Amino acid sequence: MIQKNDPIWATMLEEARQASAEEPLMADFFATNILAHADLHAALSFNLARQLLSSSMSVDDITGVISQALQTDSSIGHSVRLDIEAAFERDAACDRYLTPMLYFKGFQALQLQRVAHWLWRQGRKAMALFFQNQISETFAVDIHPGAQMGSGIMIDHATGLVIGETAVVGDNVSILHSVTLGGSGCQGGNRHPKIGNGVMISAGAKILGNISIGEGVKVGAGSLVLDPVPAHVTVVGVPAKIVGTPRESSPALEMDQRLDTEAEQ
Repeated sequence: MIQKNDPIWATMLEEARQASAEEPLMADFFATNILAHADLHAALSFNLARQLLSSSMSVDDITGVISQALQTDSSIGHSVRLDIEAAFERDAACDRYLTPMLYFKGFQALQLQRVAHWLWRQGRKAMALFFQNQISETFAVDIHPGAQMGSGIMIDHATGLVIGETAVVGDNVSILHSVTLGGSGCQGGNRHPKIGNGVMISAGAKILGNISIGEGVKVGAGSLVLDPVPAHVTVVGVPAKIVGTPRESSPALEMDQRLDTEAEQ
């Protein structure tokens, strides 16, 4: 479903015009990727399909799959817009709304995973796994199509990110590079972490097993989390232990990586 009176798309169009004037050598780039399209869904489908180039499937076919997912499931478009806002508000390197779609592989990989998840739920598992493989090869990001991803997610840098099949990630979560939300053991079934709303997972953190990470948790860089974590605490270390309470109710929104600002428990 295409949103009428879409303020994010209107802003992206104006940004593309401004960027074309600032850098005339890239005017064709902005025209092709933004200005030539009727709406955000068309531009997103075009851009993502060309990121996911494959010798096994044409760009037009990939574009068609992405467009079908966006048209059929309105929640994808809703999440796309919240993810754009999340990047703009939380990433100091994101100075325009069009930046994530054109340049940020974390955003691009996440939106393609949303399409793969739609395919997975439709029972089109072969196509979903094809998307997963191409995403991994293209972006060095491996998110299983079965994983359930919330809205307003910001994936910063993204290289080395791994999220398993039964993982669930809540809303307004921030994830940095080299994070793993992995399984524990070789058994099937529900085996991956469940991440609450507003959580920040810092670079290199590994969260393993079917454990719950409560709302508003801050996971320190390089931590290994093997046990459930209650809401609104900071954990750090190998294995991770509670070291304090974040000053923010939603650390993901503030992106404060420091531990020396934590309040003592």
